[in-house]
Amino acid sequence: MNADAPPPASAVDNRRRWRALSVGLVAAFMTLLDVSIVNVALPSMDRALGASPSDLQWVLSGYALTFGLVLVSAGRFGDMRGRRTAFVLGIAVFTLASALAGVADSPEWLIAARLFQGAAAGVVNPQVNGMIQELFRGPERARPFGLLGATIGISTAVGPLLGGLLIAVGGDEHGWRWVFFVNVPVGIVAVVLGWRLIPDRPAGPRDDRRLDPVGVLLLGVGVLLVLLPLVQEQTWRGPAKWLLVPAGLLVLACFGAWERWYARRQDPLFDLRLFGFRSYALGSLIALVYFGGFTAIFFIFTLYLQNGLGYSALVAGLAITPFALGSAAASALGGRIVNRYGRPLVATGLLAVVIGLVAVVVVLDRAPSGAPVPWLTAAPLLVAGLGSGLVIAPNQTLTLSEVPVRQAGSGAGMLQTGQRIGSAAGIAAVGSLFFSSVASSGGDYSLAFRHSLLLAAGVIALALVAALVDVTLGRRHADPA
Repeated sequence: MNADAPPPASAVDNRRRWRALSVGLVAAFMTLLDVSIVNVALPSMDRALGASPSDLQWVLSGYALTFGLVLVSAGRFGDMRGRRTAFVLGIAVFTLASALAGVADSPEWLIAARLFQGAAAGVVNPQVNGMIQELFRGPERARPFGLLGATIGISTAVGPLLGGLLIAVGGDEHGWRWVFFVNVPVGIVAVVLGWRLIPDRPAGPRDDRRLDPVGVLLLGVGVLLVLLPLVQEQTWRGPAKWLLVPAGLLVLACFGAWERWYARRQDPLFDLRLFGFRSYALGSLIALVYFGGFTAIFFIFTLYLQNGLGYSALVAGLAITPFALGSAAASALGGRIVNRYGRPLVATGLLAVVIGLVAVVVVLDRAPSGAPVPWLTAAPLLVAGLGSGLVIAPNQTLTLSEVPVRQAGSGAGMLQTGQRIGSAAGIAAVGSLFFSSVASSGGDYSLAFRHSLLLAAGVIALALVAALVDVTLGRRHADPA
């Protein structure tokens, strides 16, 4: 056999799709990292720019708000016009917005840059899910979805650590700017490689579907009304803000009615018939509820360690590392075995997360005064991280398993929209309990953290119930009787 002979076409195609996926995973990591990395930089931004508490809240939550607003429409655009165009455009805007955030000289400038950052991230992420649906088929999707799940889990957990490192290196005055500048070289490389490696559009006839502007408007307004009071829960005082939630749900109901009507004439923005698949309906519910508890953990843990115990941003980030390591290891495994074990694997992971979080509460409750909290919580957080790795990636694989490739982007976008709403609701509820407990206990951060962590564990237990329902229904359908 000639050693210089070119590899078979199938081998070339296989290498190309994995290279394309690698670019997508790097971009997903970068955009999701910016959800959590800013947490530890807020005190530095406050001192450097003279930002008010409301400004800082918008720096943190404005990103999540615009992220969630564009996911479904961006996914639909990728379905129609090809992943490469949407991906490269999203990364280019994200890179530019990161550079603008890094040179901000006022809170208003920084907030505007963060809003553009979030919108660009919302354009990028559905393309990565859609890319997996298009480039891989059937059971072979498990591994790439496993890698994507690991990316989601690690980026969320490692954000505070990387932020702490950058602030330690760059100094308290300018270190927060490097939290944004670090995206610039990575983004430039991702734009170049994305244009070269990501396929322009799937093979076959041109997709002549329309974007459904009325559906885009109704979904955007509905998600905005639901998310706004959640992400501004600590800034907007008084109960009137909560009236926006039922108003948003009413608009989303109008969106559903419009999509059913529109589907009889054209392909809708989002095909509601996807919820007719049990895997998609229950998987989306599990993702929404799990992210409600999962994301809030890092928010309150960082506050507890820095504001309550006086640890540095770097130590606070290191304390979360066991969770990130456990999540990375289990995600790689979960992606390989999800096709064998199915939803019971997700239920097992959820149970491990609940056990790990409850163990953190028990350990802290029995710890002597002055004990090193990062060391005490390392083992239970590792257990929770291992469980999380068996949740995010396998659940994503199972949820999108029956979604047609033609609807991969919009289906993944709706799944991620649920995750963003769950994250915002979880941070609002768990964070509210944390702050109210601190106030009512006279500044006892340890007590507040234990109470709010139990609430987060309870939210995740609800996701476990949904997973068990899916397991039970699956066994009934599998029973020939």
